[in-house]
Amino acid sequence: MPGPVAKAHADLESDCSKCHTAFKRAEQDSLCLGCHDHQAIAADVRAKTGFHGRAPAVGAAQCRVCHPEHKGRDADIVGLDPSSFPHDSTDYPLRGAHERIACESCHESGANRRDAPADCAGCHASDDPHAGKLGRDCAGCHGEQRWREARFNHADTKFPLEGRHSEVACALCHAGERYEGTPRDCASCHQLNDVHRGRFGRDCASCHTSSRWKTKSFDHARKTRFPLTGKHASASCDACHPGGSLDQKLAMDCLSCHRGDDVHEGRNPADCESCHGTSAWKPANFDHDRRTEFPLRGAHREVSCESCHTKPVHEQKLGTSCASCHASDDVHRTQLGSDCRRCHGEVGWKQAVRFEHDLARFPLLGLHAVVACEECHSTPAYRDTKQACAACHERQDTHESRLGPRCELCHTPNGWKIWKFDHETQTEFPLRGAHTDLGCDSCHVEPVADAPKLASSCGACHEDEDPHRGSFGSSCERCHGEQSWRDVRIVR
Repeated sequence: MPGPVAKAHADLESDCSKCHTAFKRAEQDSLCLGCHDHQAIAADVRAKTGFHGRAPAVGAAQCRVCHPEHKGRDADIVGLDPSSFPHDSTDYPLRGAHERIACESCHESGANRRDAPADCAGCHASDDPHAGKLGRDCAGCHGEQRWREARFNHADTKFPLEGRHSEVACALCHAGERYEGTPRDCASCHQLNDVHRGRFGRDCASCHTSSRWKTKSFDHARKTRFPLTGKHASASCDACHPGGSLDQKLAMDCLSCHRGDDVHEGRNPADCESCHGTSAWKPANFDHDRRTEFPLRGAHREVSCESCHTKPVHEQKLGTSCASCHASDDVHRTQLGSDCRRCHGEVGWKQAVRFEHDLARFPLLGLHAVVACEECHSTPAYRDTKQACAACHERQDTHESRLGPRCELCHTPNGWKIWKFDHETQTEFPLRGAHTDLGCDSCHVEPVADAPKLASSCGACHEDEDPHRGSFGSSCERCHGEQSWRDVRIVR
């Protein structure tokens, strides 16, 4: 025998076949493993687990390379050097703070080293501040570097941590290491922060986000029948829901909230949105042209609503005629009727005035067409203007009213000197002979108020020239001709 075997194998020393097979050195490992199977070494080698199954150098060598025998009773056949032991080749590689602790911290003296616990709680049960309430898998949250570097995928729970929740210390929600049954509704944690004092219920998440209280996320358009647009979007909830809860049924017409803002004082309809938008009261956008029977054009576009709508709309039905609004502006004193549009446009009373004088009772002909309106119409009450020539031309009447007021019987509107009068056809006294060359005022010597009416007998004009002193009567034409008095014919 090469020498005494180690103390652990002393009881086998007398039977070499326990460790050797004659002429079959390669079977020595099988004998070793067969004897040490109760220590699970053979199982580790087969499963490639544990130190004997994982260490590359061990798997390629025979047992006697690391564990030599016949070195004496006190020989160290294990050959374990803790300072150089490759712990990474075991089922439990040392990482982080584990690399810095003494072997005895995990491996008790005299115990099989493979029996050292591999789960966290096996060593750290006394250090567990959670008192086992989170189970034994400390590695699920904590790293091996230090306890305080905790990690936990809260998203795997029924309450994912989002926004500011991800910054909150665990103890703020899990007071007293309470994890099971932790409430998930907002009010359970934030009741003291509820500025609404419970009026809007406990589901804060229906309006607020987890980023901050002032960031609201309530979808008013989808969850109610009143989408918040324009200024409504920035209004506080209490502005519309004062002192009540979200269950309170609110009226949705504008005046329910804005009656105090109604500058029209009820004169216009209650549906403010037909004119105003939600961004601002001004500008208004009521389509008067499309929604009423009175399109606004010209100066009407610049007029304020109150100029026409002077009373509440339910008390006042406005007419669409000009006179319904402008009766007090009518300088014509209603003489031209109520349809001002016949002459005036909507831009202004004095702009682009149109009037077809030829369709009136006094068509403008000749020089009348170029005369300014004011020459004949001294006041806007146009129908007060007289139509007789003399009414305007009395001072220009060279006949001094001896031919009456109807200048148009002789003269034309083209000028005073352009005149014509057919005494033969227009009167019962044709002018012949010496009468032809007489001026009108030779016979018409007295002013008349109407058409001149002179006697047609000779004596009516020539009584003073009658040398017969009336002895032959007044019918001078019986003897005398119209050419001359001396043209006498004797009546037998």
